[in-house]
Amino acid sequence: MEATDKIWRNGELVDWADATVHLAAHGLHYGSGVFEGMRAYETPDGPAVFRLGDHLERFERSAKILHMELPYSRDELRTAILDVVAVNGLAECYVRPIAFHGYGDLGVVPGGSPLEVAVISFPWDAYLGREAQETGITLKISTWRRMGPNSIPHAAKATGIYLNSMLAALEARRGGYGEALLLTEDGFVADGPTVNIFAVRDGRLATPALSASILPGITRDTVLQVAAALGYETRERPLIRTDLYTADELFVTGTAAEITPVRAVDDVEVAAPGPVTATIQAEYDEIVHGRREQWSHFLDHAVGSARAV
Repeated sequence: MEATDKIWRNGELVDWADATVHLAAHGLHYGSGVFEGMRAYETPDGPAVFRLGDHLERFERSAKILHMELPYSRDELRTAILDVVAVNGLAECYVRPIAFHGYGDLGVVPGGSPLEVAVISFPWDAYLGREAQETGITLKISTWRRMGPNSIPHAAKATGIYLNSMLAALEARRGGYGEALLLTEDGFVADGPTVNIFAVRDGRLATPALSASILPGITRDTVLQVAAALGYETRERPLIRTDLYTADELFVTGTAAEITPVRAVDDVEVAAPGPVTATIQAEYDEIVHGRREQWSHFLDHAVGSARAV
């Protein structure tokens, strides 16, 4: 990770090196935090955060599920995010808002631990690699299973939940694969550690429904909207392992990964990138860089933010 100049923390812009956390912070010990991942892209009108409002809405929902009362309004957080992007002077960057229980009580219930809120921005290229966006990645069906919705709330982007994802990702990388894919306990396709998945057959797109214990991805939702606007039929439905093996095309989506083709699952090869994937990938790139007027409502520009310096 490349350090930048400033981090927004609890209402103030502070130096990167000064944004420290006490070792007794509740969130460090129990994973009692929620976060978001978003990207700012270079556009003709300066850097713009993609789907900022939708990310903040999910941030608030995540906090509500974990019984956290965020001490800042959505407008205050929006200003904070745009300020951090502007003050660090990056044309493009990844943005990570996080809220977590800090130093106070160390019991499991975080009643006496104050809620800390911060926003970090830093340069980050394609999470799975820029080359992978052109040639595709390999996926491995993980031996770890995605836990059910009544075990842990996957609708919340909560820090502690990602231990499940980390174990799956480590297993895949140690086996020489680009990324993991988890199944539910019932054997249905869920998602990857940081990505949602789409299968294409006969020009139609399918992706697992939210009932498969997946995170409701913002990029996933973008693809559903954009694909429909391009005339592709899209469905949210249960998928099984062999649906992936027999797909004409596969691709994964996520803020960090953006849109990345899949060239093999469990060593079963798939065409990558296929024509549908390439079309949606190209359209997504146009949208995030501000070159599609009909999707301009997805962009919040950092230039001229309230306290940019």
